[in-house]
Amino acid sequence: MSDWSIDAPRTLTIEQPVDRLRVRTVAGAVNVVAVDGPTRLEVTEIEGPPLQVSLEGGELTVSYDDLAWKDFHLKSLPAAISQWRTKRRAVVSLAVAPGTRIELGSVSSDTVISGVTAPVTVHSASGAITLVRLSGPVEANSVNGNVQAQSVSGDLKVNTISGELTVFEGTSGKLKANSVSGSMTLDLAHDHATDVSLSNVSGEVAVRLPAPTDAQVRANTTSGDVSNAFDELRVGGTWGAKQVTGTLGKGTGTLKITTISGAVALLRRPATEDDTPADSPRAIGLAKSDARLEDPEDQA
Repeated sequence: MSDWSIDAPRTLTIEQPVDRLRVRTVAGAVNVVAVDGPTRLEVTEIEGPPLQVSLEGGELTVSYDDLAWKDFHLKSLPAAISQWRTKRRAVVSLAVAPGTRIELGSVSSDTVISGVTAPVTVHSASGAITLVRLSGPVEANSVNGNVQAQSVSGDLKVNTISGELTVFEGTSGKLKANSVSGSMTLDLAHDHATDVSLSNVSGEVAVRLPAPTDAQVRANTTSGDVSNAFDELRVGGTWGAKQVTGTLGKGTGTLKITTISGAVALLRRPATEDDTPADSPRAIGLAKSDARLEDPEDQA
């Protein structure tokens, strides 16, 4: 077992194999990028008590002595916020092998993870979570921090209280998201069947779909407004409750949306001269100038 205590800016190169990374921080930032070569850890800013770094059995842990992983489960995060937010801050960047399993927990640290192929789990209270080009299963849990996912192809599961969810060029085979009041904006790029399930209480839900696309659609809201851009889908309902149902294309995938008072919008990407032929599946996405997320390597 190897141990380091970091109380000032420092860079570590770890030659031993690392197949699992666990990071627990309070405030600041955590950037993780997948690269070839040895694992590297760089702490560029640190205030408060030292970070404790350990490597044992292929598991690299970066944390504080009094900060446990259980503190970052969604039900425990409010207590963590009041206990630690003003006491410590660190800016940490890590370069790891693409197949490294990632588990990150933070109170208010902003988190960026890019290029990883193994499972990724992130818990945060108020820090923003940015996920880029991840191909393994991904789970992100946040209280009021926003979650952004770009070009994520692994199965994606997101839970927030009031944090917003934004998905760019989503190609996940399964995408499930739940929120109380955080808005959800999804821009999906499908060339295969995908199962999408979105649940919200008062937050707005907007999903932009490629044309053509293949999906069984069922969207329900108790009192929210509904907008639908697809002639193939039916809008109905009584006593204020509304639903959008129907089949797009062959109906091989599913899109299910449920809200109480949140508005629901189903949008179609307009055709452009650069689109693929009308008889081919079309990837959709915001313009590069709108959708670009900063590469973690540029931030490190």
